[in-house]
Amino acid sequence: MTDNLGYTSVPALLKYLRHAEQLGLNIDQALNAAGLQAEDLTDNGKRIPSETHERLLAHLLKVSDDPLFGLHCARFVQPGSWSVLGYITMNCATLGEAMSRIVPYEKLVGDMGVSRVEAGSDQVKLIWSCRHQAEPIRRHMVENVLASWLLYARWIADMQRSPKEVWFEHAQPKGAELEEYQAIFGCPIRFEQSCNALIVPLEYLAVPLRQADANLLRTLEEHALTLMAGLDDGEPLPQRVKNALRLLLKDGLPRKERVAEKFNMTVRTLQRHLQLAGTSYQQILDELRQELAEYYLLRSELAIQDIASYLGFTESRSFHRSFKSWTGQTPGEYRERQRKP
Repeated sequence: MTDNLGYTSVPALLKYLRHAEQLGLNIDQALNAAGLQAEDLTDNGKRIPSETHERLLAHLLKVSDDPLFGLHCARFVQPGSWSVLGYITMNCATLGEAMSRIVPYEKLVGDMGVSRVEAGSDQVKLIWSCRHQAEPIRRHMVENVLASWLLYARWIADMQRSPKEVWFEHAQPKGAELEEYQAIFGCPIRFEQSCNALIVPLEYLAVPLRQADANLLRTLEEHALTLMAGLDDGEPLPQRVKNALRLLLKDGLPRKERVAEKFNMTVRTLQRHLQLAGTSYQQILDELRQELAEYYLLRSELAIQDIASYLGFTESRSFHRSFKSWTGQTPGEYRERQRKP
């Protein structure tokens, strides 16, 4: 087991328990084995140590006698299974947009693994690297995540398409039939590959989603950013300062003193610590403003003046000047060029 596996959100555990219930397993006994109380699972905003997640899964694997327990649990996926990320992806315009939201927000679901997207000329590889090392827990988690992604994508896009291929790092498990995997994925399954991935045809990215709502999407993403800013235990100080600024910017440009207070430091001490980390307060603020400016110019219909105000610029002119120094383009040029097909 690796040191400090981080946390798992409560909704991410519920798929495993729903499948266990359907199999007629004793849920109280399972919670007891993991050191959980039933009331621990009533708050969807709660995060529990990932070691507890491992203990729960280890117990369920032992008593279920199901060699594909993780895979079968994916049938119980729903928007809430991924906390706010689930609702964000549901309100995107296309499958590609939904896919692009996984990487920035997956920490809200937990620290179980890290996703990345690799685009080729005619296909996209959606990859998941599991942080849990203990077998067979790792295999069940991987199979659960990949199957959950696919079943959820089919639901939000109202389609029955399948990937080109599914890759797993692990070998085909003993006692597990290939047909069981194919019944869920509907495509060739390849074991002992270089990564765990869904290989998806590029044209799938344009598939429209049935419940797209741009206004709700913006509200949900703002909520997600607020939640993300609160998940900075163990993060380096520059990242924690950036998270604090992300929150405070909503009320206008914060004074340095206010940011320093959040870390129980004077401004001078904060500046010194940031200098030792190879950065500065102004550099972090500029990086965040550029990141948010690019995000809102591309992904929202907000007027440039409103974006400037949201980022704490007192007038549009200074926002234009800053943005041009960061990117070599004005905000208007950037929006126009990036949106051209």
